[in-house]
Amino acid sequence: MNESIKNMIERRSVRGYKLDMIPKEDLDLILEAGTYAATGMGMQSPVIVAVTDKATRDQLSKMNADVMGTDTDPFYGAPVVLVVLADKNRPTYIYDGSLVMGNLMNAAASLGIGSCWIHRAKEVFASEEGKVLLKKWGVEGDYEGIGHCVLGYPAADIPKAKPRKENYVYYVD
Repeated sequence: MNESIKNMIERRSVRGYKLDMIPKEDLDLILEAGTYAATGMGMQSPVIVAVTDKATRDQLSKMNADVMGTDTDPFYGAPVVLVVLADKNRPTYIYDGSLVMGNLMNAAASLGIGSCWIHRAKEVFASEEGKVLLKKWGVEGDYEGIGHCVLGYPAADIPKAKPRKENYVYYVD
């Protein structure tokens, strides 16, 4: 089987991570793959903020948990958080950011790194605290949070895929 397709079929979300940091060269490859996601008219509406600083990672985790109404770590202990935001002035911004998230997760899996899409980025970065972070990071413009892509080495075996549902694909010949 084609290695890229095999990677897409076998990639699963990871919900438990080791504390080990991802080597910068691997993180850079994952980020580069994210920048090559398809975007509407090639306008590249998304931006990615790579968070490896533990204090900032923990702050984002708390903000996300607050939106969810819990005090648990919604990032499952992952040491890296890639925040994907997209420019709301582009009509395809949600789709553009979603494709970036997919590229990030598939690239991570190809390197043996676990990932999971964590929601609530929209709410986190619509908050005053989120806006302050964006300004601190130098992210200027009308951006909306699309997702948090958490990364790390899996703490357990990768789960197997569930069987695909019936009628997932319809052919029109």
